[in-house]
Amino acid sequence: MKTNNPFLLIVLLIFTLACSVSGVGITEPPDFLPISATAPASTTVPTFTPIPTLTPAAPTNPPPTPMLSQTVSMQSTPFNESSAAPVYTITAQIPNLQGSSDPRVTNFNSLLNQIVHDQIDQFRSDTLAFASNPPIAAGSSFDVQYSILGQRGDVWSIKFDISYYADGAAHPGHYSTTLTYDLSNGSEIHLDQLFFPGSPYLQVISDNCKAQLAARDIAFDMFSSGADPLPENYQRWNISNEGLVITFDEYQVAAYAAGPQIVTIPFSELQGTINPQSAAGLFVQ
Repeated sequence: MKTNNPFLLIVLLIFTLACSVSGVGITEPPDFLPISATAPASTTVPTFTPIPTLTPAAPTNPPPTPMLSQTVSMQSTPFNESSAAPVYTITAQIPNLQGSSDPRVTNFNSLLNQIVHDQIDQFRSDTLAFASNPPIAAGSSFDVQYSILGQRGDVWSIKFDISYYADGAAHPGHYSTTLTYDLSNGSEIHLDQLFFPGSPYLQVISDNCKAQLAARDIAFDMFSSGADPLPENYQRWNISNEGLVITFDEYQVAAYAAGPQIVTIPFSELQGTINPQSAAGLFVQ
């Protein structure tokens, strides 16, 4: 049958074209993609830069402060004096420490100088004041020498030996004086400071000295009172590596001809009385 309705023809044509277009090239996407087929998103991995750690230097102990005596050395200053009227000569070696301006060193040197000059002044007043002019013989003389009997740490133990001659005398004379000094605290050390308080140290010293002197051919029995346990008998002493050194001047424990007598008491003989915390402790082996 032949239709004459153009509108209906147009609708049929549009419907046919729409169906043909929808059936060509249409592909249903899959519900999922395998993990291996899925490209990961581009990710920038952060780079870790460690912060340097400062390791503190190992602590270093400062070097120990040297003892004062390690910074100095003992030297001698000569002293000379002479005169023609009256005729006399005076010679001396004065010890002094060099190498430090520490006040303790200065004070020690002043004391050493004073000891020597005190002896010289005594010679002037006791001998030269009565010297004959013109001289009877060759004139008078006086000499001071010293020796360091012990030095440990800041402890110095010095002995001064004095010889003298008075114009016209039968023979010269000799005597000594001593000084034991703690440089660290700037003070002289006295004999009793080496021992425990209240200990019979003088008796122990006296017993040892008498035992040694009695064994010598010096007629000690006639002079034994010079070694009795009295402070005045033990004014001349020193500390040495060998022990406590006691000096007896001429006539104290023997006749002039026997000369001065020196007794060294080993520290082992002083056990129980000597204080190891004292200056002597530096010398005790």
